[in-house]
Amino acid sequence: MKIFRKKSKFVILVSVASCWMLAGALSLPAHAVVPQDSTFFSTTAIESSDTINTASQGDLWASCWADDGHLYAANGDGKGFTLGSTTPNSVPPAPPNPDIAVNRITGSIGSLSGMTLATNSAVGQIWNTSGAYNRKPTGMVCVNGELYLAVQDLNLDFNDAPNATIAKSTDHGTTWTWNTAAPMFNNHTFTTIMFLDYGPNSAWNTFDNYVYAYGLDNNWRDSFDNTVSDPNKLFLARIPKSSIQNLTTWEFYTGDLNGNATWSNDINLRKPVLQDDRRIYVSTRDSAHPGNTSVLSQGGIVYNKALNRYLYTSWTEYTFEFYEAPQPWGPWKKFMTKDFGGYPWSDTKNGGYTTVIPSKFISADGKTMYVQSNTFVGGATNYNFSLRKFVVEPYVSTTAANAKSDTTNLAAPANGMKPIEKVAHYGNTQFYNDGSTTQNEDSWDQENKTTDWWGYTWPRNYNMNKLVYTTGQIFSDGGWFSGDLKVQIRRNSQWVDATNVQVGPNYPYNNTAGPNKTYTFTFDDTWGDGIRIIGTPGGSAKFTSISELSVYYASGVVQDTCFEKQATAVVSAPWTTDGPDNKGIDRGIGLAHSGANNAWIHTSSTNWNALMQQVNVLPNTNYVLKGWIRNSNNFTGGFFGVRNSSGGVISEVNYGGLLNYMQQTVSFNSGSNTSVTLFVGYWAPGIDSWIQVDDIVLEKP
Repeated sequence: MKIFRKKSKFVILVSVASCWMLAGALSLPAHAVVPQDSTFFSTTAIESSDTINTASQGDLWASCWADDGHLYAANGDGKGFTLGSTTPNSVPPAPPNPDIAVNRITGSIGSLSGMTLATNSAVGQIWNTSGAYNRKPTGMVCVNGELYLAVQDLNLDFNDAPNATIAKSTDHGTTWTWNTAAPMFNNHTFTTIMFLDYGPNSAWNTFDNYVYAYGLDNNWRDSFDNTVSDPNKLFLARIPKSSIQNLTTWEFYTGDLNGNATWSNDINLRKPVLQDDRRIYVSTRDSAHPGNTSVLSQGGIVYNKALNRYLYTSWTEYTFEFYEAPQPWGPWKKFMTKDFGGYPWSDTKNGGYTTVIPSKFISADGKTMYVQSNTFVGGATNYNFSLRKFVVEPYVSTTAANAKSDTTNLAAPANGMKPIEKVAHYGNTQFYNDGSTTQNEDSWDQENKTTDWWGYTWPRNYNMNKLVYTTGQIFSDGGWFSGDLKVQIRRNSQWVDATNVQVGPNYPYNNTAGPNKTYTFTFDDTWGDGIRIIGTPGGSAKFTSISELSVYYASGVVQDTCFEKQATAVVSAPWTTDGPDNKGIDRGIGLAHSGANNAWIHTSSTNWNALMQQVNVLPNTNYVLKGWIRNSNNFTGGFFGVRNSSGGVISEVNYGGLLNYMQQTVSFNSGSNTSVTLFVGYWAPGIDSWIQVDDIVLEKP
């Protein structure tokens, strides 16, 4: 089913996104509704493209797990599995090939095969003008050994779905019956129907004797046109298992969005079980794909028995949108957005439409699932029954217990880490944790976005105080952050700013930030189950790049390495001073090695004066102290080094005659010390003299 776009007939005045999606979104008007962010999962991750393909042809693939152990699936616009030659990643056929087909799929993940059972008028009928509309499957369920299929009347321009009906098969998909006199649903009301997947033969529903059907009014996909009624609302009905084709027995949800359920046989009294008024990609640079789409579309709803959770998988032209609830009627909360970015998509990174999770392929522990979706636009051709792995980890309260280590990168797959980002242009999220700076990823997505980020989440809490970010490639139109760069920690499902963040060297906020340059961010000791670097993307195309990102709970962390946190010209914490003469901070006067500020000492005496900071270290550990210094070139008694708690020098270097900033390096072993004092100063020569100091860091060799 090809996706076409029309020009929007109105202007959307609202933009919103959840905290994981677009932190800089515009505020919503008072009447808008956005579901809460879920706290049920700690980590989620889905493959950037389909990795399991079958020799089939078609899209949509509404499915059910039947009593005979097989998966039955209905496709649109294609031959299905066995009507002529089909190959993985095929493309839509030309008419008069089937507009709908029912298939039996056998086997398991990695060894799937199928057979086409029925097509076209054997499955459903076209209620509207012949040649202008065709049949599309939207939902499928197996109850008491019988298959039920929701069939929609869809205009060939894909923008009108006025009718829908439900067909029944008592022989596992070979023959189908329905009321041929009139469709069950009309007037664009509840015409995109998706059945709740309760496992094999609906056996996982041990709670009541109903079948649940979710409905969207009119269109099967994200809406960008105000002629569509309630594009942001998902409705729900419950039906006795014995009367699915009898509309008079249907009860429609009339409760609220908080899961307080009431029901009525009157469809006109229905209320949404889920409402999400977000509009995404509000501002794009691609006129062929203008964006500004709503987020509720034809997908699937499945009960994950092991996790005792209901999952709704939706999509937009740019994203997958995932929601969860403890009951079929909610309350529904959003827990993940997978952003595929702009066009062109490719077979190595693509999204698609009609996202469905077949219950048959959910793992025994519920943590591994597979999402079926299709597309052939933008260069991608997964126009067949195809799957991509989707893994989740439910949230469990934990206490951070990791000790300080200068070499243990917390962003290791063994820790259950999952990369997070606004969007990965090429889908290669593994690149920024593979130890190589020769491979790059960026966030180019054709959106004029105001916020961008790269980071990780974990299934447990960790102590941390250091993030090391290496940029990727820099382009003429972007690849760097242009402002407001900070580190955020996820704690108790909320993103909060790290405190006392220092970066060395200073980040320049322009195209000189890279390529492949490393910036070390240190911050107050903290804990959480997620971390990200976040800021405003730069360049005319508004994107950033990355090659590596690592996280530590390090010892030897120097605070205010570049003196940028010094609020006045007087030296203040975490720095201290030694000696009686003048010392201070140059603030924004152009004398720094990097950034805006630097420290200084100025005297005409013969005294010792120094700047100092006490830093925690690990015992018996090798470190390298580095700092940039220049001086008045009229003395040789400058010293840069490390003392122990008793004031004894552990290691130091002697300097003098540095008319320009030169980096000084001191290597040392901490011995039995758990803290050391860094110092930089000089014995004044008795005449006017000075030093300027900047960018002091402590590293592992």
